Amino acid sequence: MPITAALIGGGSAILGGLLGGSSARSAARTQAGAQTEAARIAANEARFRPVGITTRFGGSQFTTGVPGVNAPVATDFATPEEFQAAQAAYQTLLQNEGRVTGASYTLDPALRAYQDRFLGLAGGALTDAEGARQRFSPLGTASEGLFSLGQKYLAESPEQAAEKYILGRQNLLAPSRERQLAGLRTNLFNTGRQGLSVGGTGMRPGGGAGLGASNPELEAYYNAIAQQDAQLASEGMQGGMDQTRFGSGLFATGGNLATQMYGLQSAALNPYQAYLSGATNLEALGQQPLDLGSALGGRIANPQGANALFQGGMSAAQSNFAANAYNPFATALVGASQNPALMRAASNAFSPYGSTPQGAYGQQDQYLAGAFANPQTQQARMLANENSFFRD
Repeated sequence: MPITAALIGGGSAILGGLLGGSSARSAARTQAGAQTEAARIAANEARFRPVGITTRFGGSQFTTGVPGVNAPVATDFATPEEFQAAQAAYQTLLQNEGRVTGASYTLDPALRAYQDRFLGLAGGALTDAEGARQRFSPLGTASEGLFSLGQKYLAESPEQAAEKYILGRQNLLAPSRERQLAGLRTNLFNTGRQGLSVGGTGMRPGGGAGLGASNPELEAYYNAIAQQDAQLASEGMQGGMDQTRFGSGLFATGGNLATQMYGLQSAALNPYQAYLSGATNLEALGQQPLDLGSALGGRIANPQGANALFQGGMSAAQSNFAANAYNPFATALVGASQNPALMRAASNAFSPYGSTPQGAYGQQDQYLAGAFANPQTQQARMLANENSFFRD
């Protein structure tokens, strides 16, 4: 390809690339702006929009604002009309881009009066509850005494308690038994029967010694004492178990007293809690408008619709990108630079030898050599060629 055609083709390609890049950059900016607008529209559709509500028990108020934008102030404007126009514009901005910046509710005055009365009662009930510990402290003292006493009874095992019981009863019976024995011996001596001994027995099956021989009156006496001792042994074992149960009962009673003491102290708070609960319930009635307004605002928000708007906006921006990026002039220049026939025609149009092939008779080489050797000649020839091109 001739040098002139190469220069023309390269210039066309560069110029077409620059024009195409500029168009692509402009299309990208347009697409980014469209995507941003789609996101803004979608966010506005999904925005939380609470609604102020008034009920019999109170009303709710929601404050909205735009970050970085303050509400207009009348003193900043020259005329009331300008201020009203600014207010209208600000309200429109709030409607489109406002965010919730605060929320409050107002309790009905009658309920507020009832609430104050409840809280007054709660203060007195709390004072009573603070004195409950001192009032019920005797139960704690009695409980500690029962614990101490029960511990003494439980310090002995049932066997030890039985032995103690038997020994105590025998000590009580010993004086009367001694008097009975003395009287019996005196009677036997006076009647001359003191030396008579009958009623002896042999070894017992268990290997123990049998009953010794004795006077019938003395035998009856000692048998009666043996029966009493056997009865005391039976009563002693029962007494030992009763003592253990009694000690356990003292512990249980002491524990019940302690439980009652703490239960009464806890119950002393019931009036305070009841009054406070009444005040809290009234407060909850006043909060209902706030809850209803928040719930309604959540229902007004439309995430599904916002997502549909966003996806549609993104698709539209993508569809418009190809059309905005297309530059027919740039495409034509790049296509022309890649067309050999067109480049040869352009080269011949700028060549002083017309359509003579390159190298024929060495004319073009001589022309180029002479042109580059003499800059004035080269410039004159280029001007002549350009004039000839525009005339044609």
